[in-house]
Amino acid sequence: MVDTDLLYTHDYQVRAYEIDAQQRMTVPALSRLMQEAALQNVIQIGMSYWDLEPHHISWVLTRQQIEVKRLPDLNEPIRIHTYPAGFLRAFALRDFWVETQEGEPIAQSASTWLLMDTRTRRMANPPDFVLAFNERMPPREQCLPRISGQLEKLKATDYQEDYTVHWHDLDFNQHLNNTLYIQWMLDPVPAAVLAERQLTFLDIEYRAEGQLADALQSEVQEIEPGAYCHRIFRPADGKVLANAYTRWQY
Repeated sequence: MVDTDLLYTHDYQVRAYEIDAQQRMTVPALSRLMQEAALQNVIQIGMSYWDLEPHHISWVLTRQQIEVKRLPDLNEPIRIHTYPAGFLRAFALRDFWVETQEGEPIAQSASTWLLMDTRTRRMANPPDFVLAFNERMPPREQCLPRISGQLEKLKATDYQEDYTVHWHDLDFNQHLNNTLYIQWMLDPVPAAVLAERQLTFLDIEYRAEGQLADALQSEVQEIEPGAYCHRIFRPADGKVLANAYTRWQY
């Protein structure tokens, strides 16, 4: 594990409301657990939404890759580790590792975040007191590879679902919760794929905020067997809110 005092570790048990019909934890539920661990970590180190609120800035997730070795079962104890993994220009990096309590790897995730000005809803440059954390980051070789490359864009629609953003879909930044983007992107995938295959890789790019009462569409294109492009967009103005790519195997 990484050598940093910024590491946060939490033990957890898979609950009944986090599993699918196969009694395995869903990827959206796994993503929610990562988000919760990240929140507790920034609270612990004094970089949370509430610490940054007086400065009119807040963390926003822009890109995340999740690699899944297997999905844990109902009631299985698991352990999650997360830590800030450095800065890349104006972006902050964060890694996640999920494992059994015996240390068997379950999943890992690299993510990229930016600071948003909460008044203008635009990107803000990290202030000096945030950049000062760079001295405490783990060595680059101990971190996951940085996310690079562009996502392949959806060119046609094979499957589609419509959604409306409701109050309970919002997070404390007052936009559509990050994990719901993932859930809504996976919903249109054919039931046979969801039931018979396991998602092994997810790469999601967040481009815009979903707002209360937005009417959205989730579209999926199968680009080759076991591989899909996804997007969520707002038909009212044609705005793409997120793109994603997934791989599945038996």
